[in-house]
Amino acid sequence: MLDSVALVKSEKNIEKTLEKGIGLIDGFKGLKSPVIIKPNICTQTDKTGFAVVNVQVVEALIKLILKENKKLSIKIVESDSMSKFADDTFDKFGYRDLEVRMQKSGFDVSLINLSHSSIVDTKFEGNYFKNQKFPDILVDSKFFISIAVAKTHYLTFITGSIKNLFGLLPRKDQSFYHPNINNIIVDLNRFIQPELCIIDARVGLEGWNGPESRSINRFIIGTKPLSTDATMARIMGFEPENIHHLVEAAKYNLGSLTPNVVGEKIETSRVQFQPP
Repeated sequence: MLDSVALVKSEKNIEKTLEKGIGLIDGFKGLKSPVIIKPNICTQTDKTGFAVVNVQVVEALIKLILKENKKLSIKIVESDSMSKFADDTFDKFGYRDLEVRMQKSGFDVSLINLSHSSIVDTKFEGNYFKNQKFPDILVDSKFFISIAVAKTHYLTFITGSIKNLFGLLPRKDQSFYHPNINNIIVDLNRFIQPELCIIDARVGLEGWNGPESRSINRFIIGTKPLSTDATMARIMGFEPENIHHLVEAAKYNLGSLTPNVVGEKIETSRVQFQPP
């Protein structure tokens, strides 16, 4: 189903919820090793308990991937940033335990701190990045999955699938990029071209780390980051056409500002958020 976005109610069984949503967009297509999973792990101090992607969501997704092909190599990636050291957050939020459990079960699942990875030259020409050096694992990616949380953000208005890729940048002082963040996050999505985007919108936050939280009780799943984020914006009561980086992303085959939504209705899923 071309560029459709699945909007599904969250059930107690996360694996079944994700399976339903992925099924609504015709399932996984083209799974190959290495599968790169980038969850939003943006802080070591999650003030609300909902700012970081819950490891149970990543585990449920991995189980679904391994059902397709148990021999796939899966890499969970994150970088150091101003608000965290990635290795510490892997430990704190249960990702290290997940890695150990999966490896003990014989599966090739590992954590990668991109700030410690080798970097290689690229020939990518973006609006901001020109032949930028990127971590080698990203250049070698065969199937990339972005897992975000529904939040507003003072720099980008919302933070979803597109903004999540900001965490791929390996330098710790990522605030260096803040003046150009809208061009940068669109460039990153153009370079990576995610194959699957998942937004855990069970609880959304006003602010990247709160303080306010709002219950939405939905997962948003699509194959294009713009389409997925445009759907999230509408559920939060915003117009995608008024969000700068979404409008910019529409120029680059990253999805649609008005995608086809399957499953639940936006109208019955909407929860009004305060603008950042």
